[in-house]
Amino acid sequence: MVRRNIGFAFSLAVVVLRPLMMALTKRDWRGVENIPSEAGCLFVVNHLSEVDPLVVAHFTYDNGRLPRFLAKVEVFKWPVVGRLIAACGQIPVYRRSIDAAAAFSAAVDAVNRGECVIVYAEGTLTRDPDLWPMVGKTGAARIALATGCPVIPVAQWGSNHILAPYAKRPHVFPRKIVHVSAGPAVDLSQYVGQPLTPKVLRAAMDKIMADVVGLLEEIRGETAPAERYDPRVQGVAEIGNPYGGRRNDQGEVA
Repeated sequence: MVRRNIGFAFSLAVVVLRPLMMALTKRDWRGVENIPSEAGCLFVVNHLSEVDPLVVAHFTYDNGRLPRFLAKVEVFKWPVVGRLIAACGQIPVYRRSIDAAAAFSAAVDAVNRGECVIVYAEGTLTRDPDLWPMVGKTGAARIALATGCPVIPVAQWGSNHILAPYAKRPHVFPRKIVHVSAGPAVDLSQYVGQPLTPKVLRAAMDKIMADVVGLLEEIRGETAPAERYDPRVQGVAEIGNPYGGRRNDQGEVA
């Protein structure tokens, strides 16, 4: 894709953040041939760390696409940074709110305009003790089936070594390797044309998550648990810090 008219805010973010990421990380980019060069698409990504958006945005931009994240509305309220995020065309998500449907509509519109929309499959940082992906929310499947766009599974690892989940202090030295791997588009053809019932959306999302987990297994050289972590089953809060601020800078519960 030839980047044109990305706007002042996005240009500013690239000028400031890309050199920073180049200086502070080593990069292992995989599967870049699977990224559509143009037209609308959906990246479905696992979520490990508050640093993830920087890593995934770097990967996406360096491989020819402009990232449009679905991000919790709270980040849009941060002084200065929130205004920059909004100006860069990111999409606010109103979790557990009557406005939650607005994010779905905005994401569908963005995909239909030819944008690369990025969705964190779990809707929050993983609660799995070993940082494997949890059960995915069905929003990504709903966007995919509503638009018919390619769904690219993306797995990442290494951002958690820079900043562990809910830790306060980053560890940038020595430089950490951030791994990001994009897989082939998920085949959702069996669900096309079906009513978007909870059962259909769950089946489609499980298929997407299986591909994300498979990519992460390749990166980590390990096998994921046979059953994905479900915070509802475990009685763990689905949003916010479930550890009550008790995690240390290595991500361990203190």
